[in-house]
Amino acid sequence: MITRVLRKIIRIDEEKCNGRGACVPACAGGGLQIIDGKAKLVSETYYDGLGACLGECPQGATTIYQQSMLGHWPLQLTLVPPTAPFLQGADLVLVADCVPFTYAGFHQDFIKDHAVLVVCPKLDDFQAHLKKLVDILSHSSVRSLTLVHMEVPCCAGLTYMVNQAMQLAGKDIPLKQVTVGIRGDLKPQ
Repeated sequence: MITRVLRKIIRIDEEKCNGRGACVPACAGGGLQIIDGKAKLVSETYYDGLGACLGECPQGATTIYQQSMLGHWPLQLTLVPPTAPFLQGADLVLVADCVPFTYAGFHQDFIKDHAVLVVCPKLDDFQAHLKKLVDILSHSSVRSLTLVHMEVPCCAGLTYMVNQAMQLAGKDIPLKQVTVGIRGDLKPQ
């Protein structure tokens, strides 16, 4: 079972920040620095997401602005190793890259407790994605697959890709399809 941790992301109000840097040593990951007299998040990669620096700012310039339910990286199908640990025993969501921008509830409805892979059926290399998906299904123990795509013609190829990948990998994984309309609504299946 995969344990998901909500990752906190920091926001720094430059008008409140006095630049004294009390938050900098409190950031164990080294993601904060004083630049041009103000605290700056220099890298989300270095920011540990724990929010320890919040209590260190006497000016109240640091706040949490987002909590992500995402529990892994990378997301892009091309970049994911077929043996990635987050795929083992996962409920996988394969999502067309336009969906999270169109469907406002995507994070709440599809990321929590899921491994998420992003693909563009129109702009990406279909054959390379098919091969990668076959490799992933062959080398992992994905429990279920939810395909979330747009109602536009270019997304129609994703259904074919998923069905082909399962056939080529010799897998019969429970598959759910969700179609998002161009106005952000969920279409009946």
